[in-house]
Amino acid sequence: MREETTAADRLIAFSDAVFAVIVTVMVLELKAPDDPSFSALWPLWPTAVSYAVSFVFIAIIWINHHHLMRFARSPTLAFMWTNFVHLFLVSLLPFATAWVARTRLSSSPVVLYAGLFVCIDIAYNIFEHQVLALASAAQISPSVRRMARLRSLAVLAGFAVAMLVALFSPRLGFCMICGALILHLRPDVSGGR
Repeated sequence: MREETTAADRLIAFSDAVFAVIVTVMVLELKAPDDPSFSALWPLWPTAVSYAVSFVFIAIIWINHHHLMRFARSPTLAFMWTNFVHLFLVSLLPFATAWVARTRLSSSPVVLYAGLFVCIDIAYNIFEHQVLALASAAQISPSVRRMARLRSLAVLAGFAVAMLVALFSPRLGFCMICGALILHLRPDVSGGR
């Protein structure tokens, strides 16, 4: 039992460190203007908006990850690899965020950004499924499992539609990404703790 707890704790600590590095890399992309006036900040609005959305997304991912990991006391090898794939996809977020910001929410970057959200959410759905499979019915009721699954699929669909919309209307697609994120503001699994 102690070995299983240690393995889960190490996985949690590693994941937390990766999230911290991702946020650090993302914030390093923020560049202050050379002009000392407030008007110099206005042209940076795409950077501010894309950074804020990406930061909120990472916060949502970390919070949901944290809540799910409470139920993963015996991580399997497949579970650990799924976690690594999920973290890898999240690590691409600073690149996509910078491209969206530099191109002022142009179509191709927003499509890539939404597509990355789709990929991250697919990995998250697999991760969530594996965690829920490890948890007992006493820890997570069937109705909570069903609600978590439905919400995850709704968010995935929202990101996929946003990606398609961004082909024709990148700003609307970006707004749809933000709307889909709202569904994940609260952790999927409340559990008994």
